[in-house]
Amino acid sequence: MAFKIIVCAKQVPDTNVIKINPKTGTLIRDGVPSILNHDDANALEEALKIKDQYPDTHITVITMGPPQAKDLLFECLAKGADEGILVSDRAVGGSDTWATSNTLEAAVKKVGPFDLMFAGRQAIDGDTAQVGPQLAEKLGIPQVTYVEEFKMDKNMKDITVKRQLEDGYEMIKLQTPCMLTTIKELNNPRYMSMKGIFGEKEIKVWNARDIEVDLTTVGLEASPTNVFRSFTPAPKGKGITIEGDTVNDVAKKLLVNLKGKHVI
Repeated sequence: MAFKIIVCAKQVPDTNVIKINPKTGTLIRDGVPSILNHDDANALEEALKIKDQYPDTHITVITMGPPQAKDLLFECLAKGADEGILVSDRAVGGSDTWATSNTLEAAVKKVGPFDLMFAGRQAIDGDTAQVGPQLAEKLGIPQVTYVEEFKMDKNMKDITVKRQLEDGYEMIKLQTPCMLTTIKELNNPRYMSMKGIFGEKEIKVWNARDIEVDLTTVGLEASPTNVFRSFTPAPKGKGITIEGDTVNDVAKKLLVNLKGKHVI
């Protein structure tokens, strides 16, 4: 029986070229290219590494978004994934993280049993890091976030991961099925292959009816949170360099400067 992996991915605007409308405070998406979310690329790569070691592995990539999100799935399949699923429906549009995880939960349940699930730590257009953990909770499976190292025993059941912390790390052991959210330190995502680009690709497009999701739990109206305003922080003023022959000289000049500004 194949070892089944589900990867949750998102198509996001390229933040290197994105701009914000100063009047409305909203993102200007016109003309901005969309890309595979960076952390999700690491999630897919780790799944592909497992497939490299165990060829009898089936990788399904699930994404939620508009019809053009198919491009993301074509990229994932060209890298080596086996199946791509797009959940696209106006009924789920405008969903926050809670409503999004409800949609993905329904999609995962329609896919059927799986052994392992990967997702990126967070999306670069939202930076919430909430969807992966919320999805794991709703599916009732163990989860580890901020995974920077991964090891699976030959029995393909026992997993050991290194979880990044602000001031160190944790080594955690768990068993499949489980959810792991990944960070860039985990691996280096591969490029698409020529064979993958020109090979046959299976992409399924499901709507809200297909996944039988409760419509009262998805979409903008069902979302308990919303973005009040997006803005570009004002640039900071030019700093002041304080110089002196000794540390005491610098400290004295700093003290005088702070007193002159009524900071102290």
